[in-house]
Amino acid sequence: MHTITAVMQLLVAAAFVSIPVVRHRFGPAAKAAAVAELRRQNVRPEVLEENKLRFDAGGHETAAPLAVAAVMTLTAALNFAGADLAQLLTWIFSSLVLLMNVAIVHSNLTAVTSVEAAFRRNGDPELARIEVAPFLHAAEDAFPHWVRAQTYLRNTVVFAGSAVALIAVSLVPA
Repeated sequence: MHTITAVMQLLVAAAFVSIPVVRHRFGPAAKAAAVAELRRQNVRPEVLEENKLRFDAGGHETAAPLAVAAVMTLTAALNFAGADLAQLLTWIFSSLVLLMNVAIVHSNLTAVTSVEAAFRRNGDPELARIEVAPFLHAAEDAFPHWVRAQTYLRNTVVFAGSAVALIAVSLVPA
């Protein structure tokens, strides 16, 4: 069961690594599309930089998924080694990853309303003027079509891999 758990954790780690890889590769195109949409809306594109809005893999967009991948890889290594601590860490981290992925999916599904609210709260009148739905749609369309399938696959791997890891570790005597 340790091997099954570890393999699932490595799949989850790989799924999280894919996030900054895709953003790094296609983020500049998404930004260019978002800038073009802002110009179409007669909004100064500089408002993105002024408010630290980005589409690339910088900052927490890289650090958070890579941290999750590192923790899952470490936990997988402990499972491969059959370490006593592996079971407890699997319960903790696989559960957290499941909950985090629920939050990520929710954030993606409510992106337009969340961004609209964030822009209003920001206090920058230029941000508040942005028509968010076409702005986000333009950025999203700059990513290749396969990225949407990759997102579904990534979420499936994270949910299923974490669930299988938790089931497998629960079958190991304490």
